Amino acid sequence: MPVLTAIGERFAAERPFDGLRIAACLHVTAETAVLLGALRAGGAQIALAASNPLSTQDDVAAALRGYDMAVHARAGVDRETYYRHIHHALDIEPDIVLDDGCDLVNILHTERAELAVKGGCEETTTGIIRLRQMAAEGALRFPMVAVNDTRTKRMFDNRYGTGQSTLDGIMRATNTLLAGRTVVVAGFGYCGRGVAERAKGLGARVVVTEVDPVKALDAALQGYAVLPMAEAAERGDVFVTVTGNRDVIRAEHFAAMKDGAILANAGHFDVEIDVRGLESLAESVSFGIRGNVDEYVVGGKRLLLLAEGRVVNLTAAEGHPAAVMDIAFSAQALSVAWLAGQSLGPGVYDVPEAIDAEVARLKLAAEGIAIDALTHEQVEYLHSWTLGS
Repeated sequence: MPVLTAIGERFAAERPFDGLRIAACLHVTAETAVLLGALRAGGAQIALAASNPLSTQDDVAAALRGYDMAVHARAGVDRETYYRHIHHALDIEPDIVLDDGCDLVNILHTERAELAVKGGCEETTTGIIRLRQMAAEGALRFPMVAVNDTRTKRMFDNRYGTGQSTLDGIMRATNTLLAGRTVVVAGFGYCGRGVAERAKGLGARVVVTEVDPVKALDAALQGYAVLPMAEAAERGDVFVTVTGNRDVIRAEHFAAMKDGAILANAGHFDVEIDVRGLESLAESVSFGIRGNVDEYVVGGKRLLLLAEGRVVNLTAAEGHPAAVMDIAFSAQALSVAWLAGQSLGPGVYDVPEAIDAEVARLKLAAEGIAIDALTHEQVEYLHSWTLGS
C-alpha cells in the first residue's frame, strides 16, 4: 500500500492529530490496520470496533492492540456483542469518527447523544444513503464526509475492487464455473457495474435488475439484459445483490428460482436478501454444506445462500486486494486530516476535489505512470468564454 504508507510518513512528520481521539467502526483487516497505523503516526488516540463480525481477522485485532490501540472486535460475535463493541469504542469520547455502514453514527444519535463529536467520515454507499436521509430530516448533528463518493473511490474500490472480490468470494465458496451461467446482478451502481463487468469477462450471461430508469438504460446500452427481478428469478443461476436496500430478493423470487440457484449479497448489510423469509419458506435447511454455504430447500428445489446473506467478498474471500484499499483508505486518511482542520456545520460533505486528485497523482507515481500537463494556452482557453474556434 505505497500511497497510504507515504501519507503515514507525512502524518508522522506533521502530527495533524495530536490530542485528537478517533473512534472507528470498520472491517478489521490487515488493510484497515495500515490506515489506522497512519492515523496513529499522526498522533491520534484510536479505538476500533468491527463493522462486520464475519470479516474480522482476529490476528489483526490482536496485533493492533500491541500498537496502543483499543480494539473491540472478535470474529463471529452475535448482534448484541457487535453493538456492545461499538459502545466500547465510543467510550473514548471521540473527536472524530470513521464509520462503515453508519451504525456507529446511528448510535451516536440514538443512544450516545451526550457525546460531542467534531465530525467524521463514511466510506460505504449504504452508510451515505442513511446519512443523507438524516441530513434531509434535520437529524444529523455534526458534519460527515462522504468518502465513498470520490471519483477514485467509486472507480477503484467500488467498481474494480467489488467486482473482482465479489466473484472471488462466490467462486471460493462454491467452486462454480461462471462461464455459460446466468448471473443476475441486482443494482447497477458503481459496485453493480463492477460485478457485471467481471462476470461478463468470465463468460457469464449477465442480467441486471434496477429501479432507477437511467441506470437501467445504461445497463441496456452496455449490452446487458435488463429485467424485473420477478422475471430474472426464473433465469438466474447466480444472484448478486448490490443495492444498499432491503428485501431485493424475497419470497416470491425464491419460489421462482431454479434448483441449485446461488444467492450472494455484496451490499454492506445482510438485509438485501430476505434471509428470514427464506427460512420461513424452507422445508429443510442444511447449514455448512461447504464453507460459507447453507442449503435451503424451497418447493423441492435447493437454494444455496452464501455467507449467511452478509457481504460475500469479505466473508467468503479476503475482500478487496490491498492495492484497491490503498486508494480508498488514502482518501479516507487525507479526509480525516482535512476535517480536523475545519469548522463545519452539520451535513454531508463531499471530499475536496484536491484530495481526490492528490490520491490519483500519488497512485500514478507509485505505479511509475506519467501523464501530460496543461500548457499555459490550454489553461487560458479553458478559463475563457471569449475564445472559440
